[in-house]
Amino acid sequence: MSDAGPDDGRQSPPSGKTDDGRQSPPSGKTDGGVAEETGLGVLGLAADSSALGQIATIARLEFSLAVRNRWAFALTALFASLSVLVVALGGQGGVVRADAVVVSLVELSALLLPLVALLFGYDAVVGSDESGWLGVLFALPVPRGRVVLGSYLGRLAVFSGGVVAGFGVGGLWLAGQGRLTPAYLGLVGAAVLGGAAFLALSVLLSTLAAEKTHALGGALLVWVWVALVHDLVSVGLIAADVVGPDWLAVFVLANPATAFRVLALQSVPTVTGGMADVLVGSGVTTPVLVAALAAWSVGGAWLANRLVARRSV
Repeated sequence: MSDAGPDDGRQSPPSGKTDDGRQSPPSGKTDGGVAEETGLGVLGLAADSSALGQIATIARLEFSLAVRNRWAFALTALFASLSVLVVALGGQGGVVRADAVVVSLVELSALLLPLVALLFGYDAVVGSDESGWLGVLFALPVPRGRVVLGSYLGRLAVFSGGVVAGFGVGGLWLAGQGRLTPAYLGLVGAAVLGGAAFLALSVLLSTLAAEKTHALGGALLVWVWVALVHDLVSVGLIAADVVGPDWLAVFVLANPATAFRVLALQSVPTVTGGMADVLVGSGVTTPVLVAALAAWSVGGAWLANRLVARRSV
């Protein structure tokens, strides 16, 4: 869940009781309806006993708070700026080279997308724990795993919306020039899958971390590994004959950033003589890459779901 605090619109933990002796719902400052909406959400959680209903309520609260805190707009602006900049540079000379635009966006996104997703989710659990809000939710008759899953899904909705809307701006520019290709649409889909994988990893880190600074440090270390170190180590091992070329598929699938890059480049016809030819016969096909990114997402969220039960609040 997002950081709770006096300035983020999330209300303080419950204090006081109603006349009949029951704990009152959280009450906080007047903040444009956030406190009222969150209080109603807490009451809804307490009243709803279905798993899907409780997860959906948490996800809606997380989504609403992210929108009110301008996270959704910031993500959209970031990816829109990136896509427009690349399309503009790719159109120098009056002709937009759509495939070159996609390749450039993929290479930049392979660095930026994991970092943004990790930073967006690193405080999902530990941040709420430090603010006291997590204790409010865990005091309700709601399994802890559902709270974490709802938080992940709410943030995933915000992140995916920002990716689609942001890259959609560049896509509209290409469409206006008759240059929108299936490869660009494939890039957007791959970005959503890659973002979901890294967001799940960040929520897992947030579940394991005792403090926000630890979660942030862990997120940055993960980014350095997946974006900068993993591929260098993989290529070095193969080049030094430590492992055979048949390990290439394992190395690709073991890094969600590499899996995203390869998936996004699958439908670009200009990518020949390089990664496309190297992966021929390796078994790294589009369905395999999609399944790998889905497995990273589901696996990270599932581990966070299981491990949160051990967390002391």
